[in-house]
Amino acid sequence: MNRRELLRLLSIAGTLVGFPQTAMAETAAKVDAAGEVEQFALLNAHLWQVFVLSKSKRLVYPLARDQLGMLIGRMEKARSTAVHEGMCVLACELFQLAGESLFDGNRYTDAAYCYGLAASAGREARAYDQWACALTRQAFINMYDQQFAQAATILAAASRVAGRGDSQLSTRHRVAAAQAQAHAGLGDLDTCNRALDEADKVLNLTGSVNPGGWLRFDGSRLAEERGGCYLYLGRADLAGTALTEALGQTVSMRRQGSILTDMAMLGVQRNDLDQVLHHADQATILAERTQSAGYVGRKLQSLRLQLTPFLKDARVDDLNLRITRLSGSV
Repeated sequence: MNRRELLRLLSIAGTLVGFPQTAMAETAAKVDAAGEVEQFALLNAHLWQVFVLSKSKRLVYPLARDQLGMLIGRMEKARSTAVHEGMCVLACELFQLAGESLFDGNRYTDAAYCYGLAASAGREARAYDQWACALTRQAFINMYDQQFAQAATILAAASRVAGRGDSQLSTRHRVAAAQAQAHAGLGDLDTCNRALDEADKVLNLTGSVNPGGWLRFDGSRLAEERGGCYLYLGRADLAGTALTEALGQTVSMRRQGSILTDMAMLGVQRNDLDQVLHHADQATILAERTQSAGYVGRKLQSLRLQLTPFLKDARVDDLNLRITRLSGSV
């Protein structure tokens, strides 16, 4: 029920983004646009904090729905270009939050719809950093579905958009990290390495390089990003070094589950069943605790497909059943 209501609100908001209810009569009653937008921005930031800190990402559903309802109410009454564009920026961020919740709940089609709306809202407001992040999230759906060529095309567009954004933010580096994954999936080691090198430049930035929420890329993910890329490329030696470094860092339960799954996949490449079982068991426990069917769960499903040669082992058969049960819904 919550999901249907959220999607209904998203549809209304998406219409208001492209077709505002006003001709933008600037002579209408003056509105304190900056203060009003700031209030909604604070609420958006709070919701992103809730999302990041929540063990189960679906808990943000009713909060996102209520915030979207309030945002729609204000967008319908917008009587100036400034208010409309400000609300479009907020809608872009909120669409991405809704998409992240749906993505984590294994609702990829719904998540893609949210990211598409987010990109439209970012474009309408000329909010290049938010727009680029929305495109990047959209590309991740393609990558999780093994559609690396399509992802690379979307990310090329995201890179161009990010180039018009705030040079003090880490948007372009976030896009580069995603491009590295797409090129790794395509088997292009050289292009992947160049993209990773570009992502590494985030460490040269000073000040507040990301506002949190819709953009969270400060260099702390570089080891796991690099490890995942080398895993796709079949470079077990390089992947092992990077993933071991990533596993030693303090990360969220979801990210830890993702890294552990990559370590288990590395065990498959090395034909090391003990490594597969050890890391996959821990990753599955974390996926169960966080109910992350779309993020960690999808990665574990990919791992499960590689367990067929080991299914005669009772431990592998049990792991296979546990991973199968993870494919739930929001």
